[in-house]
Amino acid sequence: MTEHVVTGTHGAIAVREWPCPRPRCLVLVVHGYGEHAGRYGELAAVLTGYGAAVFAPDHRGHGRSAGERVVIEDFEDVVTDVHTVARLARSVHPDSGLPLFVIGHSMGGLIAARYAQRYGDTLAGLVLSGPVIGDWELPGRLLAMEEIPDVPVAPAALSRDPAVGAAYAADGLVWHGPMKRPTLEAFARTLRTVADGGGIGPLPVLWLHGDADRLVPLPGSRAGVERLAPDSTTVRIFPGARHEVFHETDRAEAFAEVTRFLDGVLASWDGPGPRCLRR
Repeated sequence: MTEHVVTGTHGAIAVREWPCPRPRCLVLVVHGYGEHAGRYGELAAVLTGYGAAVFAPDHRGHGRSAGERVVIEDFEDVVTDVHTVARLARSVHPDSGLPLFVIGHSMGGLIAARYAQRYGDTLAGLVLSGPVIGDWELPGRLLAMEEIPDVPVAPAALSRDPAVGAAYAADGLVWHGPMKRPTLEAFARTLRTVADGGGIGPLPVLWLHGDADRLVPLPGSRAGVERLAPDSTTVRIFPGARHEVFHETDRAEAFAEVTRFLDGVLASWDGPGPRCLRR
């Protein structure tokens, strides 16, 4: 792994790169709320083994990046930061014309969906894992309270694998405190923005979700995915899986779904642009 620092919209953004000597494609991994890119080393290993060069930022206020912890006042700025990381990836592989994919988990799914609305003509495909998109009720429920309760994410809600919860609880780069009002307000605004932002056309999308996800319930995400990409989405729902399908007991199946999706897109890749895929 190589580490970079880029200048984001509100300070330094730490970026991890998992290199691949002769990549077939570029992948941006967009992490979720309160965590950091370093939790995706196993996914990155699968992707680099497949032939992808992988880049993953710690968002503002997360991991090793600058900013008050877990405070995001405008997700549009985070989308812009992710685009800066895409430019970094292109600079590491100049003149390659490699297809670019974005994989977004949870809050990262919201960021990735908005990225596709803003920069979809630069993408070959989009992967959404347990995405915060559509009808997610938590921000409205917490914002209605006078004081936001200090209830951190329960490690057991992430995966049936107890080692995942233990590692999460012991991770000093993970935020274990309460959600913060500015971030909740930004969530609510961006959920509306994505809902009103229209579909992303023929861009291929893979949606992965656990049907036992209590943090981002399946029905709410379904509504958002269907609005975003009604005709170009491949869906895989994992029975019994909790929030983090890439850290679940059957994560090998989730990894296989991703590589099959990449295979399908790359087989018909014809360069960037609105009509990048042969139909």
